Amino acid sequence: MNNVLTPTNRVQSESDLRELQRQMTGMLFRPLNSAWKMQRKSEGGKSISELAESFIKPNDRLTSFERLEIYNRCYWFRVLDSLYDDFPGLLAILGNRRFLKLTTAYLVQYPSESFTLRNLGNRLEQFLTEEPDWIAPHNEVALDMLRFEWAQIMAFDGPSRKPISPRELQKKTPSTLHLGLQPYLSLLAVGHAVDQYLIGVKNQETDGLRSEASNTSDTTPDQNHRRIRLRLPKPEKVYLAVHRHDNMLYTKRLEPAAFALLTALRQGATLEEACETAITAKAPKIKGKVRKAASDQNFPQRLTEWFADWSSLGWFTRP
Repeated sequence: MNNVLTPTNRVQSESDLRELQRQMTGMLFRPLNSAWKMQRKSEGGKSISELAESFIKPNDRLTSFERLEIYNRCYWFRVLDSLYDDFPGLLAILGNRRFLKLTTAYLVQYPSESFTLRNLGNRLEQFLTEEPDWIAPHNEVALDMLRFEWAQIMAFDGPSRKPISPRELQKKTPSTLHLGLQPYLSLLAVGHAVDQYLIGVKNQETDGLRSEASNTSDTTPDQNHRRIRLRLPKPEKVYLAVHRHDNMLYTKRLEPAAFALLTALRQGATLEEACETAITAKAPKIKGKVRKAASDQNFPQRLTEWFADWSSLGWFTRP
């Protein structure tokens, strides 16, 4: 923004600078109008043209308002496109128009506060819990999808710890052993098959229905993201582990007992206590009856296979 601010004697202290930053931020974060242009009035009813002229120089091509509008539009196009890219499943559930209204309202309530766009949606679940009408009548499946997609964001670039090797685990006593799980690993119990639904959504990319965001300010987010509405998944209890391995993102479905075991470990149980929790966890219904994991003769073998698999993926760390 070289040669944009004027006059130079306006900022004479840190408090002056903070006030100028607050004023400009308020204008940039103000939503665009229905024509994807900058609004003419501030929340207080003041003329934004007059406000812009007080600290932005015009040039031989653009007025002060038009110069500020460039930044206002670029900000909104960038943050909206980021949410479109991060939550394609939620977008598919709600449809483009509702998703746009939702994300705009969210960013007004919770504007970006982080240096990275990765954190842009970190308060979206809180917002939808506070204002559930934005996703009605699909509240349950929408929240399931939101949690699943946020878990993928966490898994992609979340922090990691040094894993414990399988050999080191064999030397420990289960009754006293506490295990940590990788911070990037999310365990989700959802009421819909959102993992399969999201695969269907992403398969639409091959048909050109999920285009990449444009770098120009002339292409609006709603033009960049057009999708055919898919049939919503039916209610189904699904247990998921969302993680990464060799810098690749993965989703693994878990048996109820495996989910109970990992959850117990994350909550601080010893390995022995976590295994007992898994033994008493109920498995899905089979021929109208509920089968307990303990009654499955193959359960000890499955338990061994789970730990071998999870250890090879580096899930276990020191607590």
